[in-house]
Amino acid sequence: MKNTVVTLQKQKHEHDKITMVTAYDYTTAKIMDESGVNTILVGDSLGMVMLGYEDTLSVTMEDMIHHVAAVTRGAKNAFVVADMPFMSYQTSVYDAVVNAGRLMKEGRANAVKLEGGVEFAPHIKAIAQASIPVVAHLGLTPQSVNAFGGFKVQGKDIEAAQKLIEDAKAVEEAGACMVVLECVPAKLAKKITEMLKVPTIGIGAGADCDGQVLVYQDLLAMYGDFRPKFVKVFANVGDAMREGMAAYIKETKEGTFPSAEHCFKIDDSVIEKLY
Repeated sequence: MKNTVVTLQKQKHEHDKITMVTAYDYTTAKIMDESGVNTILVGDSLGMVMLGYEDTLSVTMEDMIHHVAAVTRGAKNAFVVADMPFMSYQTSVYDAVVNAGRLMKEGRANAVKLEGGVEFAPHIKAIAQASIPVVAHLGLTPQSVNAFGGFKVQGKDIEAAQKLIEDAKAVEEAGACMVVLECVPAKLAKKITEMLKVPTIGIGAGADCDGQVLVYQDLLAMYGDFRPKFVKVFANVGDAMREGMAAYIKETKEGTFPSAEHCFKIDDSVIEKLY
């Protein structure tokens, strides 16, 4: 059954946790979809884990559309959310609507996600009024990493916590259909989750959010040596891939691969007539 804004809202009301993972290509999206995950996020994290950038700031609209289109071709049931990259919506409300429309029309996304609270409520409202579902992203917003002075937990003091609550209320009122809370203290995330009518998706925000999201390379131990505090490794796919590649290299160099079972045959009489 196709996951939609309606089914995800129903999951919140029924206290049925929403599952979200990232994917950036057709093959991975197909595997994630077949596993039964509710939601796939095509995050601008693809800049780091797929394109090798140092951060997400260099990701373009063309990058996002290319990867979103691949994912939507592989995901038949999951609700696909596409990140709006840095400077695709900050410049104006008009740009926000146009670029959100491109992700829906060219990428075939089911929703778009943008970072920011009260300041971007007008952008969210305009996108939602264009009949495009919007997911808001609060807390640690990676596109603002330079303004934050690094990757830090957000909302730890009274002023910052109150600002997060105000942001959450503002984005919901503007029309956001979900809210991602990243690197927010668990008790604060719980309070926001109970306060909002729309689902919250946590990443480093505790177990009381309506759902969870992780970058799939992190949860499968495929990407780098650094592991954020909020990441749990559910399978060590990285090591399995390295072992498989090492075995392939060894057998190729030894000449044991390909063996007879991997080769095509030809009648010896044909070979004998060749000159």
